[in-house]
Amino acid sequence: MSTTWEERVLRAAHPVAVPALRASRRPVQRIPRLGVLVRDAAVLRSVLMDSDHFSKSGPGAPSDLWTPVLGPAVLLNMEGADHLALRRKLGPLFSPSYVDPLVARSLPSAALTERLRRGETVDLVAEAKRNASIMISQLVGLPVDEVDDALFERVSSITRFVRLSRPRLTETQAAAARQILADLTTHARAAWREGDESTVPGRMRGLGLGEEEAMGAVGAFVLTGTETLVSYIPRLIALLVDTGWMPRLANDAALVEPAIAEGLRVTTPSPVMLRSVVAETSIEGVSVRVGDRVILATFLANAAAGAFDPIGNPAASLKQLWFGAGSHFCLGAPLAMAQTRATLGALLDAGPVRIVERRAARGVLIPSYASLSVTAA
Repeated sequence: MSTTWEERVLRAAHPVAVPALRASRRPVQRIPRLGVLVRDAAVLRSVLMDSDHFSKSGPGAPSDLWTPVLGPAVLLNMEGADHLALRRKLGPLFSPSYVDPLVARSLPSAALTERLRRGETVDLVAEAKRNASIMISQLVGLPVDEVDDALFERVSSITRFVRLSRPRLTETQAAAARQILADLTTHARAAWREGDESTVPGRMRGLGLGEEEAMGAVGAFVLTGTETLVSYIPRLIALLVDTGWMPRLANDAALVEPAIAEGLRVTTPSPVMLRSVVAETSIEGVSVRVGDRVILATFLANAAAGAFDPIGNPAASLKQLWFGAGSHFCLGAPLAMAQTRATLGALLDAGPVRIVERRAARGVLIPSYASLSVTAA
């Protein structure tokens, strides 16, 4: 069941790209009009670790997509000393000691447990969006009641412009994205200028980020972090219910962390990563030239480790490859893990749950459910 629904979710998001990438059986292969595909985990990690030959900045890389929207100085499109300096400044914002209490006091986990215990049917996609909106409000300094579904949809509309076959946004799309982020960062700019460290922008100022650095960081986190979580958490719960693992986790808390890691491996919320070749080299015998686009198919590399298995935990051998590697390992990983633990914990506290109804989302960048309704079993 779980593989069937995971397959539906993947294909609903990318009905052409997923089969096309899967058709390759080689660890590394050049695919016309797309780039050089890497699907082997060890090779993929070596590319991520090699910043001398492969970069986030260049033709076909994330910079092509995000620099016209966010500007030139955000973690998504930087390399080298400037990237490391900005990452060091931002690091304290995403330490477990900061994000764990932030999530604990911000997300209504206890209320979710009570709703399920009362017999309500809960759409976990709507719940994940609500929680993501709360985190957006923290990031941009907005009152939480102003971060509604309409605002979340405006943010999501930016990522819906992106396709694997489209290396950059059109000027019209980029302009629309800039306007949405400008509306959001109006509040973030005010919070940064006030220097109120109860807000994330104010804390960024206290950590030494200039105003434009802080606004770029806010935009990057809003764009890349929230939708990934809205994808992953419902997919994890569906996977646990379909495979019969929810009762086992309720009875053995030691299995929760391996189950979350295995869920990340199997679902891989960010299915591919992109790099641009900046110095001529070869990848497993395939020559690559400056300007070539490299498609790192993390969803294929992770899937090769086998079926979902929290006891065997093949995810452990991959060293969290779904979050990247090296200097570009996802800075927001502790926040993502904290939100995941909070939601899963709320469901486990509610007792066994069953899926009432679900529907895969179509035409989205990050494979996800459009709805996933659960109730207490």
